[in-house]
Amino acid sequence: MVPDTRPWPTELRLAKDKKALTVTFDTGESFALDAEYLRVMSPSAEVQGHSPDERKTQPGKRNVAILEVHPIGNYAVRLVFDDTHSTGIYSWDYLRELGQDRERKWQVKFGAEARPAPTADRIDSRIADRRVRSADSISRSVARRSASRRAAPSSSSTASSLSA
Repeated sequence: MVPDTRPWPTELRLAKDKKALTVTFDTGESFALDAEYLRVMSPSAEVQGHSPDERKTQPGKRNVAILEVHPIGNYAVRLVFDDTHSTGIYSWDYLRELGQDRERKWQVKFGAEARPAPTADRIDSRIADRRVRSADSISRSVARRSASRRAAPSSSSTASSLSA
């Protein structure tokens, strides 16, 4: 079995005001992703459609908040927003892509005349030191899985890690 060398999250932190999710990876990269940005870039079929022609712009999401963060296996999280949207499953790779390519993705989504994408500078001042319980438990789970994923699996540990 070839070890997975893709960047792996080591922490998820939901801001106290629930307006940003910070994702830190084992590469040292850390991205504070605004709730508005995450909502309009949701990977759900409701937002993305089943083809590029079906993609929908989500207006009026500037004040949206993230109510809950739920782990999906060991590869993603599902975010629940206060506008009742809850069908997007954000993989670790997608969250990293959103962080690395924020401005370009925002401009593609809303056009060259759009206001600048929500930035980490604006968000960092709002990040709380206190973790929200659901994000904290996901962080612990991500850290455990990261440690076990990095270890050379035996045949019995592979089966148990896949069922975790």
